[in-house]
Amino acid sequence: MFKGKRLLITGGTGSFGNAVLKRFLHTDIEEIRIFSRDEKKQDDMRKRYASAKLKFYIGDVRDYQSTLAATRGVDYIFHAAALKQVPSCEFHPMEAVKTNVIGTENLLEAGIQNGVSRIVCLSTDKAVYPINAMGISKAMMEKVMVAKSRNLDDSKTVICGTRYGNVMASRGSVIPLFVDQVRAGQALSITDPNMTRFMMTLADAVDLVLYAFEHGNNGDMFVQKAPAATVETLAQALTQLLGKPEHPIQIIGTRHGEKLYEALLSREELACAEDRGGYYRIPPDLRDLNYSKFVEQGEERISRAEDYNSHNTERLDVAGMQQLLLKLDFIRAIQNGENASPEE
Repeated sequence: MFKGKRLLITGGTGSFGNAVLKRFLHTDIEEIRIFSRDEKKQDDMRKRYASAKLKFYIGDVRDYQSTLAATRGVDYIFHAAALKQVPSCEFHPMEAVKTNVIGTENLLEAGIQNGVSRIVCLSTDKAVYPINAMGISKAMMEKVMVAKSRNLDDSKTVICGTRYGNVMASRGSVIPLFVDQVRAGQALSITDPNMTRFMMTLADAVDLVLYAFEHGNNGDMFVQKAPAATVETLAQALTQLLGKPEHPIQIIGTRHGEKLYEALLSREELACAEDRGGYYRIPPDLRDLNYSKFVEQGEERISRAEDYNSHNTERLDVAGMQQLLLKLDFIRAIQNGENASPEE
């Protein structure tokens, strides 16, 4: 389905963009456009991949004109541009709004105007029951995505989304931090040993986006079923793999805006979600505001008491966490004595 097509990745210099490039660059796709505001990272990518298929667009999703220019002639878009750091968004919430909410509106409108065929927006578990600025802005991003997807029956554009948990070894993930602390002989800084997070690899994140791309209708949100682990289990698994099982740990307490556990589906979403094996599909509520037209569906829709969260999903033990960590190239490289990083 990508043969001869042009794909745009917003925020394409990040971990997700690099993972997509590794998956697609040597296929029969015609062109991959990297859209971001970081010229240094773009230049690094240009040198690293040295491919004529790769095109770079410097711009910012906050600027509609730059999104309009970048989406011209594009067939598909993976929208990954976002402010993702929870503490920094807590201190600068309006910056999160400008990028995550207004930036998404700009990108989607530009895509519609330029006749882009399919757009997949990347969201996060922090958008479910959000308590921090990052999660609230991502929840609003999802609302923008659903709202923009309405009334597109006569348009060739399909807009859908994905929501995922902790992407292991992505930029900002705790795993590279732990590795750096072990290498430097510093104690691991753990917020709360009992804090749980969903665990998925970058390859899983790309698979989820491709699943949504292939199966999504307007307004759909897709979630991949994922195991979870406590931060303590993650720390133990990682230090053992690095040959430092007795490495010291320092409990620093919960940071600004952090939750004890995250949810991938709310109670209300789980009640109407479609179970697709390894994934959930959350359909949009496509009713209009004339509620009297609609027959009540009874109490069944909200009868389920639980959401789907990192406390009640499959829980990894140390051995299971190690198996997942060993899927990461840079962890295997470090085990072999190489001075690797997640970017490589």
